[in-house]
Amino acid sequence: MKPNSRLLHIDALKALAAQAIVLHHLAAYGPIAETVQTLWPLLIAALFDYGRMAVQIFLVLGGFLSARALAPQGRPLQEAALPLLLRRWLRLALPFMAAVGLTLLCSALVERWLPELVPASVSLPQLLSHALLLHGVLGYEALTVGAWYVAIDLQLFALLVGLLWIARRGPRALAPLLVLVLAVASLWVFNLDAELDNYAPYFFGAYGLGALVHWLNLGTRRRWGWGLLLVALVLGALVYEFRGRILLAAATALLLAWLQRRHQQGQPLLLPERLAELVAQAGTHSYALFLVHFPICLLVNALFERKGDADSAPLAVAAMALAWALSNLASLPFYRWIEAPAGRLRFFRKRVSTASA
Repeated sequence: MKPNSRLLHIDALKALAAQAIVLHHLAAYGPIAETVQTLWPLLIAALFDYGRMAVQIFLVLGGFLSARALAPQGRPLQEAALPLLLRRWLRLALPFMAAVGLTLLCSALVERWLPELVPASVSLPQLLSHALLLHGVLGYEALTVGAWYVAIDLQLFALLVGLLWIARRGPRALAPLLVLVLAVASLWVFNLDAELDNYAPYFFGAYGLGALVHWLNLGTRRRWGWGLLLVALVLGALVYEFRGRILLAAATALLLAWLQRRHQQGQPLLLPERLAELVAQAGTHSYALFLVHFPICLLVNALFERKGDADSAPLAVAAMALAWALSNLASLPFYRWIEAPAGRLRFFRKRVSTASA
């Protein structure tokens, strides 16, 4: 597929968020981050405090893409829910467990030098809980960074499928209305309780904003009225209790709405051909990068701890750049040999319906 036939603005946002998460983890873990901090304390502090907020971009994009795939015209769910959920689980869990295995292998190699960065123990129930993406709900320690997000992604997708399934016997507008109600409830209630951060309703505000952006861009009738109502509800939630992560989610949703409208009007994100190819590739490999970068981070940190001068900030900067570059390189074979094949697996063959719409 040629890059200009893609939604390049989606690829660009995914790539930006993935790179921010990698830099956040490089600034958060290991002796490299500690040494670089002596040279650039403000930069490391900013990456640590704000880099993780890039997850909100993924949440908004996830809601947008899921709504686009499940209910492109805003109608209730037309397919059976179970095959959709199993397909999503396969797409998420198989690459995730491959990354968990890679992380455990690297943990065994670096335990001598980085005992604080490796799991204290690993049990079969813990592995099974990860495979089912229920480790947070069941109270097991995560075996790799970002594990919580993968589990929440599946929960959010399942919650959206459930809302669309419930709306199947109602009027056409019921599906977006249910998403709007739950998104507002998340922003005003669920997202205020940190004890709910292992469950989808805590994050559905950002995810729902993405879904609603897709549906609001379908037409012009009453679009601006619903859009202004949504903006008012989000701003009200921020006034009620300000949260930087929600502000970023709202800003992402507004930017996405603008970029998507321009794309629909025949004004897509235009980039030089080579740059467009790089952006498309970075967007395609964003999940692979998200999964595979931490094992690379472990290995480079262990090498620095063993061979490097702990007081050499320039060497630590070079090691951080190396870890970042190797993570991006590792995402390419990980996507090709693990993520892409997992995305093609199916439990059920899709039936071709002969009934009229």
